[in-house]
Amino acid sequence: MRFAFKTANQYRSWDDILSVWQAADGIELYESGWLFDHFYPIWSPNKPEPDPTEPCLEGWTMLAALAQATSRLRMGTMVTGIHYRHPAVLANMAATLDIISEGRLDLGIGAGWNQQESGAYGIELGTLRQRFDRFDEACQVLVGLLSQEVTSFDGEYYTLTEARNEPKGPQRPHPPILIGGTGEKRTLRTVARHARIWDCSLASNEDLPRKIEVLQRHCDEVGRDRSEIALSSHLWVGSTAEIAEVADRAAERVERGVDIGIVYLAPELGPESLEPIAEKLRPLT
Repeated sequence: MRFAFKTANQYRSWDDILSVWQAADGIELYESGWLFDHFYPIWSPNKPEPDPTEPCLEGWTMLAALAQATSRLRMGTMVTGIHYRHPAVLANMAATLDIISEGRLDLGIGAGWNQQESGAYGIELGTLRQRFDRFDEACQVLVGLLSQEVTSFDGEYYTLTEARNEPKGPQRPHPPILIGGTGEKRTLRTVARHARIWDCSLASNEDLPRKIEVLQRHCDEVGRDRSEIALSSHLWVGSTAEIAEVADRAAERVERGVDIGIVYLAPELGPESLEPIAEKLRPLT
């Protein structure tokens, strides 16, 4: 199993997050670091009732700063809500960050779900069907702008006319795409078409084998080798007491076919927790 970590942007200061990332950059076990893409705090292990008055920093802005503050870690947002930014704008952001990080960006994207912050900001979320129709179009726009010289697209949600995105980042044909979610009809079909990583955190240990079978069928339909898609999953660590349990949680996910364990640190855990967690996980690598 490979390992990463995640620091949610909530209930923390910038200095707190920076200290965790810089410490993780020096621990080889962690191959990548992740933020989330929310503007209000969301659920966390120790705060099941999110408080919108508490701090929540913007993820993509932080990624640009973290790219300069680290040298080794791959990085991304888990996952970018596609409705928050026009995909042409997001493509330019991704290309720029890929350049700044010297090819360390993983592009995490999803259809979006948070009604509270979407409604507060007047950003249309839409019905479930609308969200996934829009997401499918956005994936095509992103791939086009990140890999082609010129992209034209005529969809229900997005229209591009000989659009350009220059300069592109060093990763070819484009930064690896991670897609989160477990919907069998829409999400996994989009994973089969576009993703290098599928985050299956929302699938239980009991449901995951069936979800993988569904993904295999979608891959067969589009002519994709399923082995090209790695599976990632969060490993929640809510306190220092839970560090002892993280290896058992990781082993359970390995048995179900997960390739990448993402240690999701509660806001209360700082850089001093990273090495004790790494000690527990190294036997699984």
